Amino acid sequence: MPDNFTDWFAWRWFSPATLLGYDWARPFFLYAIIPVAIFLLVWSLVKLKVRRKTDVAFFESKPIRNWTSYLRFLPDAFFGLSLILTFLALARPQKTSEQVEQYAEGIDIMLILDTSGSMELKDFKPNRLEAAKKVALEFINGRFQDRIGLVVFAGDAYSLVPLTTDYDLLRTNLQSVKLGMIPNDGTAIGSALAVTINRMRDSNAKSRIAILISDGENTAGNLDPSIAAKMAQAFGMKIYTIGVGAEGTVPYGTDVFGNTTYVETRLDESNLREIAEIGNGYFYRAENQNALQEIFRTINKLEKVAIKETRYRDTREFYQVYLRFAVVFFLMWLFTKNSFLTNALED
Repeated sequence: MPDNFTDWFAWRWFSPATLLGYDWARPFFLYAIIPVAIFLLVWSLVKLKVRRKTDVAFFESKPIRNWTSYLRFLPDAFFGLSLILTFLALARPQKTSEQVEQYAEGIDIMLILDTSGSMELKDFKPNRLEAAKKVALEFINGRFQDRIGLVVFAGDAYSLVPLTTDYDLLRTNLQSVKLGMIPNDGTAIGSALAVTINRMRDSNAKSRIAILISDGENTAGNLDPSIAAKMAQAFGMKIYTIGVGAEGTVPYGTDVFGNTTYVETRLDESNLREIAEIGNGYFYRAENQNALQEIFRTINKLEKVAIKETRYRDTREFYQVYLRFAVVFFLMWLFTKNSFLTNALED
């Protein structure tokens, strides 16, 4: 709606951009404008042809036309404009703005990432740690309104990112994770679970889960992983464990001559399976990157919540603008149709 008197009579209401920008509630009235305009034109020509004329004799001379003679067409123009604007008003031009609000009962998720020396093995490309980081980033991108945190561990465990919905901060810190960032090497799974519990114990989320990614057996720390898992279960946490890496001989790096070197590796599957069982979660085994991606997709589906959506529609009507213009032109037609414009100025 126009806000002041000047806006009511601004010619911008008739610009193509304005007319094309409307949503028309009853567009069939627009289709009637062209046939009505053609009918009015034909009717005017027929009326001009069949009207009565009086023969008057003049001296032979060439008639001189004056521009004022064309003013006799103004009443018909006013009437035609009034009719067209009435049809525009009947078509009900509108503009609708829609606001969508999405919300969900978020889940608190803690990613627990092993950064010990064995994560440098290259059975994943480029290595186990980088592959795990890449898949974890994809997992984060697929979440909505969940608080996610990050714990990293080797021989010691640290909370790198607390539970947050600031996914940009989370992605930045996850990308900064690297081998050797924790000086004390080893695999302190129990300590990592303890740090996770400490971060999540005061959470009021409907669901609290931990995703532990590791490739080794517990070799460091003072807390047994099974005891830590029981503590997590007591706080209502669910634990998913993912064992990454193939067993046996796997590539490690290259020697001074550029030849690939290999090492023997094994995964303590029973320990990770026990932790998941105590934590009411699941254990997954990932021997390659595709399997790791599929595991995260599975967890993503298992821990989804319904996203609720509320839509607010604000519809503004603009038919009043064109209806007022139509009334103005109709009154001008009434004022001029029986005036001197329609008789004294005729040829």
